Amino acid sequence: MQAPISFSISGQQLWLSPLKAIFWENQNTLILSDLHFGKSGHFRKSGIAIPQHVYRNDLQRLFALVQHFQPSSIIIVGDFFHSTQNKEAELFAKWRSDHSGIVFNLVRGNHDIFPDRWYETNNIKLHSDTYQQGPFCFVHEWSKCEDEERRGYHFSGHIHPGVRFKGVGKQSLRLPCFYFEQDYAILPAFGDFTGLAIIEPKRDANVFVIAGNQVLNLQ
Repeated sequence: MQAPISFSISGQQLWLSPLKAIFWENQNTLILSDLHFGKSGHFRKSGIAIPQHVYRNDLQRLFALVQHFQPSSIIIVGDFFHSTQNKEAELFAKWRSDHSGIVFNLVRGNHDIFPDRWYETNNIKLHSDTYQQGPFCFVHEWSKCEDEERRGYHFSGHIHPGVRFKGVGKQSLRLPCFYFEQDYAILPAFGDFTGLAIIEPKRDANVFVIAGNQVLNLQ
């Protein structure tokens, strides 16, 4: 695995990985968002030929992160699985049973529609709106937070942030990113089978672009 890049906020040490996740050193915790596991299987069930290796690659990246950082807990900031249960959910359940010592916290996203019983069976703590750990609050959609909920530093997902680089002529390149503002962050979508929402960073924002096997600070 390529070395992550160091970033500190609210007195906490974070490591931004090119595998589209954050390791929160102070809490020995992995932070991920928008995995959309099972999306490729959902499309195949609808007759659209999506290769099975798409999901396997995502799962292998999760394996690699767990093996490298040895986290005691994982926080998923919404959209863990894409839709209804399928064989890909069964594959994850088998992996989860072999890693039962890791604490899983999931903030429910708009795609998290499995029955609550499934999460309970797989030892995943489900949070309907927000989850607080240490100085951070985790919410799937920052834009839906009420004013009174915006105290403290928030981590969110949902929009799959990315930036566009323009070259000569009409050439352009779109890359996913970690996006940090003064009071909230937006995480990149962990799943590869997802789109990108191009953002226009504010002047005081910190933007870290994921370019292949490295994370680059735009500042």
